[in-house]
Amino acid sequence: MTEKGKVRVVVVGANGRMGREVVRTVVKDPGLQLVGAVDRSVEKEDVGVVLGLGETGVYFSDKLGETLLKSEADVIIDFTTPNVVRDNIYTSLEYGVRPVVGTTGIPQEDLQAWDRILQDKGIGGLVAPNFAIGAILMMKFAAQAARYLPHVEIIEMHHDQKLDAPSGTAIKTAEMIVKERQRMVQGHPDEEEKLAGARGADFEGMKIHSVRLPGYVAHQEVILGGIGQTLTIRHDSISRESFMPGVAMAAKKVMEFTGLVYGLENLID
Repeated sequence: MTEKGKVRVVVVGANGRMGREVVRTVVKDPGLQLVGAVDRSVEKEDVGVVLGLGETGVYFSDKLGETLLKSEADVIIDFTTPNVVRDNIYTSLEYGVRPVVGTTGIPQEDLQAWDRILQDKGIGGLVAPNFAIGAILMMKFAAQAARYLPHVEIIEMHHDQKLDAPSGTAIKTAEMIVKERQRMVQGHPDEEEKLAGARGADFEGMKIHSVRLPGYVAHQEVILGGIGQTLTIRHDSISRESFMPGVAMAAKKVMEFTGLVYGLENLID
């Protein structure tokens, strides 16, 4: 039964590592109501029982469209993988359900297409490379600092199961920095890589390096160099709980605007 005044949420990939955290967050948040949970690995079991939250009356399903129709959802939250998120979002748009997406590696053409559909339907959607508030502040501070220290390298470190490199957060950080400084060539003009890729990927003249190791969750350093000084801005997500305040905020804020917003920083003052 729908609770008045609450945003009705379906979590996609609800039995995954991020999905489980999202489910817990939605269940505990007084402004949200869990009305559906989609996952291919579990079916017809109470979500709360599987996750140790007690009975919720919401059961796992492997059919997204059917779940959206029956639940009358307002929002889907999707932290699946790049190879399935595309179909999930087009399904949600077909049913007029607002997407909140944490999956990275989505092509620009898909983002543009989703924006057009959302505009036509008069509803909002959000795609964010990172939902940790501290990470958003790190990106903002780095972009501001690059006005004065334009020589920049980005090092991002993630667990070894992450599929895309560099991370969406690193790319988004670089995009924000580029808005504050022009493209420039860094390092010595005669620099030579003895091993291909040793200097990292090039993005508008700055270098991005990706580390993938067990033990990491999500971490990033932005190192800015100047004459006789360096500035390092670093953010560490120690656990996936770090993303949840941003996810909850996004699920509520997405009800307030039209079209696709890319990046949680656009929802923060």
